[in-house]
Amino acid sequence: MINNRFKKEVIILIAEDDDGHAELIQDNLQESGLRNPIIRFNNGQEALDFFYGEPDGDTPRCEKEQAYMMLLDIRMPKVDGVEVLRQIKSDPELKNMPIIMLTTTDDPREIHTCYSLGCSCYVTKPVDYGKFAEMLSRLGLFLLVVQVPELNGA
Repeated sequence: MINNRFKKEVIILIAEDDDGHAELIQDNLQESGLRNPIIRFNNGQEALDFFYGEPDGDTPRCEKEQAYMMLLDIRMPKVDGVEVLRQIKSDPELKNMPIIMLTTTDDPREIHTCYSLGCSCYVTKPVDYGKFAEMLSRLGLFLLVVQVPELNGA
């Protein structure tokens, strides 16, 4: 019997303040065959508001019983990615959501901090455009097959 808990389509959340990087991420994920819905946040506060903010009608909100995966930059305005990671991973209802750190920061201390807070994977964005595009295509192929649980605190 198939476990229906993993049947819903995973929504990809991208928290990235650089418009060029965000567009490159979305384009390359889609070129790799990924057709999942994508929601983009321009800063860490928008990401947190998705989960914790008051509904205002215009902004998408987190839905319980939905599966999400987040690609999270570290260096963002308002609230940085490390703090977003810390808050999500300390929340019993969100802690199982996979979070992939996707950042230009390759500082071993940052990498250690993110893994100790519970990130699923830490990927450094290559400076070279071609290598960045290739890395995103590979990431897209990975996201096509990964299984993600719904948000429910289990």
